[in-house]
Parts: sequence; structure tokens; C-alpha cells
Amino acid sequence: MNSSRYVVVALIYLVGILGIGYWRKKQKDHAYFFYLITWSMVTLVGYVFYLSVRYQSVLIAFPLFFMGIFLFSYFKEKRRLINGLLFNLFIGSWGIYLIILMIKSEDIFLGGILALIGVPLVMLPFVGIYALILFLYWNGIVVLRKEAHSLANLLTLLLAIFLTFVLLFNLFVVQYLPDWVVILCSTLPMILVYLLFVLYNFLTVSVLYQFNRPRYHQDYIVVLGAGLIDGERVTPLLAKRIDKAIAFYKAQRRATMKIPKLVMSGGQGSDEKIPESIAMKNYALEQGIPDEDILVEANSTTTLENMRFSKEIMDGGQEQPYKAIFTSNNYHIFRAGLYAKKAQLKADGLGAQTAFYYLPNAFLREFIAIVMMNKKRHSVMAILIIGVMVLFSIIQFLYG
Repeated sequence: MNSSRYVVVALIYLVGILGIGYWRKKQKDHAYFFYLITWSMVTLVGYVFYLSVRYQSVLIAFPLFFMGIFLFSYFKEKRRLINGLLFNLFIGSWGIYLIILMIKSEDIFLGGILALIGVPLVMLPFVGIYALILFLYWNGIVVLRKEAHSLANLLTLLLAIFLTFVLLFNLFVVQYLPDWVVILCSTLPMILVYLLFVLYNFLTVSVLYQFNRPRYHQDYIVVLGAGLIDGERVTPLLAKRIDKAIAFYKAQRRATMKIPKLVMSGGQGSDEKIPESIAMKNYALEQGIPDEDILVEANSTTTLENMRFSKEIMDGGQEQPYKAIFTSNNYHIFRAGLYAKKAQLKADGLGAQTAFYYLPNAFLREFIAIVMMNKKRHSVMAILIIGVMVLFSIIQFLYG
């Protein structure tokens, strides 16, 4: 009976994979990976529901509860940092439930999935920090070879050096220090643990935001500007943002015959010969976009101004109320979404692909910017951690 069950599940999953492949092959924007993940999750959830009913497990209510809270928050407003925390609570409760269900049902298929996920998680505490440091050094060297030697491009290398110092300190110095000093010296690592927790939630919500799939009924597509080459030509990074907008423009025109306006948003920097938006418009014209379908916003110097000034242009348009989205690079769209929310612009983002080697530094920059946007909250947490560690250190010194 069990073997036939596994065969049925495998066949259903395989048919779904083949169907998705055939369906997306006809589309210009394949998005195969997104639908593959979605179908895999649907299949797993369906199978778990089947096992839960068969073995009368009511504990599934707990992950469903967290899933409900996450979905309510996410679909009400995608641009929320708390969505990352809620999703991680759901995943954590889901993982615990799968372990309980696997023990109760002795299901081989479920056990195999947990083994694939569990083995790396078990190994993580033993090799994770070393692997992370090696990866950061590798990435830092690659970035230095391919990008300008600026502080913004040194973040992974600086983090690797800092983590190396912390690791060596714990391995070779801590053992010679009094306990109260060890507790005091643990303050910085504890703050780092807190920041890593915040970073994990930020990365989670950033990844979730990548799955945004706007419908083909948009009136405007805002393209966020970036620096120029020689002060007048778009960089490859900026070109990808424009290409993403053009791809959606063409897909919507093909699907619904509704033609959106491209809003090129970007002012002129001190080292630039022309506004970024003009260079972006020139690039779009070269790609065959008609001049009448391009609007220019040439006064903004920050992402927040991109959103505010673009909103002013769209507010003055003929389409009222209007529907809008924006495009930027994938690492940037969540923070850009927060600024859109701050500017009271109802628009979600589409992320253009970025070279893999560039992403770690880019996400660290985004994370630092997110922390600074909420610096009061994080400062309070840091002060609380410092206060607690100092108190424990004093107690250890007096009574240890």
C-alpha cells in the first residue's frame, strides 16, 4: 500500500513538472523556477495533509495558524519587514510538525525529505562559520578584481576579517581571561547575533518579495536610476533595470493590448553630463520603445525622491486612479518598496537579475540601509544587550 502511495505521488508531481514546462515554454517570460518551487510546495503540502488526515494528527493546526498570520500580513502589505519573521515562524513550526508526523507515520518519503534538509542543518553549527568566512574572503577578492575599490565594495571582506578576529579570539584568548571579562567581551558577539537574526529576517522577506508577479494591467512602470558610464551612458546594472521594464512592457502589450508608460526616474549627479533619466530614455529608444511611451523624471537624487517625484508625474496623468509598478535590481527592490510606501505610492517592484558575485556586498549595503531606517529600534536593542551583559559581568565579578 505504501509503495503504491509513493508511486501515485511521484506521478502527480512528474505530470505537474511536465505540464509547467510545456506551459511556460510558450511564454516569453518563462519564470519556470518560480512555478517549479510553487508546484513542489503544493505537492508536499498536499501529501502532508493526506498523512495528517490518515493518522488523525491535529497538530497541523499550529503551522497552519502561523501560515494564516503570515499570508494575512503578506497579502495585506508585501512591503513589511515583519513578513520575514512571520514566514520564518511558519517554516519553523512546519519543520517541527513534519518531524512529529514522520515519527508517527514512519513515512519513508517524508523521512527522505527531512534527511535532505536536516543533514545540512545539523552540520551548520560545526562548519557554518568556517564556510561563511571562506566564502566572504573569496567574494571580497572577486569583487576587488571586478569592481571599484570603494568602501561599499569592501563590506564582505571587512566582515570576513571581523569574523576571523572573533573566531581567533574565542579559540586562543578567551581561555586565559577571568569569567567576568569573558562575559563582558561577549557583548559584541551578542549584538552580532542579534544583527544576524535581523539580517536573516531581512533576507527572507527580500527573497519573498522576488516572487511578486504583477498583473498585466499596469498604467506606469517606474524605472529607478543609477550611475552612468562617462556621465552619459547607462551601466550594465542600470541597463538590466530598463530591460526588465521593457520586458514587462512588451509582455503586457502582447497579453492585454494595454500599453503602459515607462517613467525613467533619475536626476543628474555632480559627475554626470546629463540626467540619468535622459540616458535611460536614450537606451529605451534604442531598444525600440516609442518616444510617446516614455516619461522622464530628472530631479531625484535618492530612492525616496525617485518615488515621490515619479508619483507626482503619475498623479498628474490622465489615468486616475492608476496602477503602477517599479523596476530595479533584485537586491534593491524591497528597500525601494519601503520608500514607495513612505512616499504613499502604491506600487510593488520587479527585480532584475544581478551577477552572483555582486549580491553579497549589495545585500549587506541594503541591510545596513534598512538598519539605519530603523536605527532607534536597533539602538534600544543594542543598549539592552550591553546593559544585560554588563550586569551579568558585575554579578560574576562580585559573586563568581
